[in-house]
Amino acid sequence: METELFYRLALDHIDGCGRATIKEMLRHAGSAENVFRKPELWRKHLNGKCARRINTAITDSTRRLVEKEMNAMERHGITLRNCLDGGYPARLRRCADAPVQFFYKGDIDFNSPRTLAVVGTRNATSYGTRCVTKILNDLKGSGITTVSGLAYGIDTVAHEESVRLGIPTIAVMGSGFKNIYPSTNKSLASKILDCGGALVTEFPFDTGPDRTNFPQRNRIIAGMADAVLVAESGLKGGSIITAHIAHSYNRDVFAVPGSIFDATSQGCNNLIRGNVAAAATSGNDILEMMNWDVAAKERQMQLFVELSDEEEFLCSFIRAESRSIDEISEHCAGFSPSKIAGLLLGLELKGALTSLPGKHYMANR
Repeated sequence: METELFYRLALDHIDGCGRATIKEMLRHAGSAENVFRKPELWRKHLNGKCARRINTAITDSTRRLVEKEMNAMERHGITLRNCLDGGYPARLRRCADAPVQFFYKGDIDFNSPRTLAVVGTRNATSYGTRCVTKILNDLKGSGITTVSGLAYGIDTVAHEESVRLGIPTIAVMGSGFKNIYPSTNKSLASKILDCGGALVTEFPFDTGPDRTNFPQRNRIIAGMADAVLVAESGLKGGSIITAHIAHSYNRDVFAVPGSIFDATSQGCNNLIRGNVAAAATSGNDILEMMNWDVAAKERQMQLFVELSDEEEFLCSFIRAESRSIDEISEHCAGFSPSKIAGLLLGLELKGALTSLPGKHYMANR
């Protein structure tokens, strides 16, 4: 008997539609199984021409591929996280081009309060390495999670330093779990898992590290983070792409300035000059500009007034992860829209909530 996991994996083999359409189908169907077994739930909501083009019949070939993937997942302890799941990264969910689902290994909170992506050139110099080391040492104890791409150079330094400092780190790969790339980082991947981090990919198990996969990976790195730090980069490359993707997502972008004579700093200097990134010369710069200063937060927490029962009811719902106004309205079905708006405003004024882009709210305690 087919399980929900079977149908979720089969989503990748539907002909005639892309990522956005599949998300729309899931939203109306409520589950991957219903997408295939109850197409009437979603067909009426799609454009007629588009709906007629979509074929959800599961062929023998699809069945073999899905069962092969399920077997690989079971053998290697791989989990699938779908956009219908509550634990799907809330930051990533708000990105229009976010993956429908992704594979991962590890036990980590994808919705930790402070997440910083650290990216840079694969040809890291001693300057770039020292900069990453200094900044992450400054950030130790601030409660951050780091995200990077497990690539050579700056990515490797970011993951290694995070592991050394006890900072949870997420490695987003441009290949499947069978082909961890580069192969020299297989031991680092194991250390990341051993230290409470995670490995993430949207690619099936057997997928190799094709060059076309890495731009797709970069959007996940940017989408999972509150901010992106470019530690060292030339004028072109994946880290510059990641910075611009993050900027398009309204994420904060930071860059480490470098010598005007060094090619490996030209990309960072250009991001700063073009107002895409703010200059960061220490972890304290990031803490201050992101309002992540621990001492200030603790002082602010002490000033919080007591919450009413209604405020506590609403705030406790948002505490688990950031929530959209639609999710809040559904949770508080007994409250009128004006009542909810008043409660949200009051909680913001008390410092208990932060308003995020796209009418989302995040709890501060």
